[in-house]
Amino acid sequence: MKTRRASLVPDKLKEHWNAWVVGSAGLEPEGDVLRFVNVDTTRKKATVAQIDDYEGLPRRRHPWRPPLTMRVRARFSHPAGELSGTAGFGFWNDPFLMTGLRMPALPRTLWFFYASPPSNMRLNLDTPGHGWKVATLDAARPSALLWASLAPLLVPLMNIRTLYRALWPPIQRALHVCEVAIEVDMTEWHTYLLEWRAEGVRFDVDGERIAVCSTSPRGPLGFVMWLDNQSLVATPWGRLHYRWLEAPGRQWMEVADLSIVSSS
Repeated sequence: MKTRRASLVPDKLKEHWNAWVVGSAGLEPEGDVLRFVNVDTTRKKATVAQIDDYEGLPRRRHPWRPPLTMRVRARFSHPAGELSGTAGFGFWNDPFLMTGLRMPALPRTLWFFYASPPSNMRLNLDTPGHGWKVATLDAARPSALLWASLAPLLVPLMNIRTLYRALWPPIQRALHVCEVAIEVDMTEWHTYLLEWRAEGVRFDVDGERIAVCSTSPRGPLGFVMWLDNQSLVATPWGRLHYRWLEAPGRQWMEVADLSIVSSS
């Protein structure tokens, strides 16, 4: 059994995690709490406060596979819709060259994920493309690659609402997309739990089950926890746009407990 329980005090932080700070971001340990901070973000540059355990590793050596359980106790400075950028914690394959040069890849993710407007990553037919949610995705499955080859034909059709509602569900299943909105006050302390099994993923908030996803992204994946000023629009009907967001003052995510227990 492999257990990683975060030590969030300054002299122990680097024993467990890689720290990645860009722009006016910061990581502020205070007692048993680690604060991820973005300060006076602008549209001109990226601002990121992050810890992870995969920086510098090839994807085949990412440390986590099912079965495992992740538990996080966290709160945020602003409620959903007012917190700017993206934030969250969970597991992915770092597909977009965020922490070093490697070949890009199709994304595989399972996490608690937040994105503010104007982000719109509309992967689930009936879940908004922004907000605080749980989510899984495995775009590298062979079934997903088959649909991707048809994208030049399908994307124009997605602009017709009736065709979008008819065509997207099988594509969503092929991508192993599962998303459920989290209906809690982000500014209050909550305990978030993720159980990753080969047969699916279960998500709890404060001991209550909020989602059971029958799809399970493949490992190995790396752990990531972050707060940034990114905005991404990526929709089935062909809208694609990326930018950084401006937000005056301090915005933060505080984490008081973080543990990952794996029996693989």
